[in-house]
Amino acid sequence: MAVGDVTMPHMHVVKGVKIGSTQAYVRYPNRRDLVVFEFAEGSQVAGVFTQSAFAAAPVLLSKKHLNESLSAQQPRYLIINTGNANAATGKLGLENATKTCAKLAELAHVQPHQVLPFSTGVIGEQLPIERLLNGIQPALDTLDEASWTDAAFGIMT
Repeated sequence: MAVGDVTMPHMHVVKGVKIGSTQAYVRYPNRRDLVVFEFAEGSQVAGVFTQSAFAAAPVLLSKKHLNESLSAQQPRYLIINTGNANAATGKLGLENATKTCAKLAELAHVQPHQVLPFSTGVIGEQLPIERLLNGIQPALDTLDEASWTDAAFGIMT
């Protein structure tokens, strides 16, 4: 956490973007740690990723979903957790990232490839997947155009 008072500047609304966040208890008590971005239908999404041969599960899955979206619907959602990077987690880490996308897709009525997962935090530990999955609906329930500050604090490592 940052030392001292952190004051965010005023963030302008971006038409077609809504942000929701919640406390999913991924790692930290008493703070938001799960953020969902929703993009309006017709939005264009692009990504820039690491070239590392040891890319984390969310990187691998986001690249896959972006490639799938070239011939289908564009991504509509980003889901970001802090506290756990889901890196160096092997097959189970990829399965957990896939479950996260599938759950958000189910709740938002989109296809799983329309969800891009991102994680930041501790490396080498498995995601607390049930807590993460249980946090998705509360994050969706808070979707709002002006939640930039909550999102910023929600993705701080």
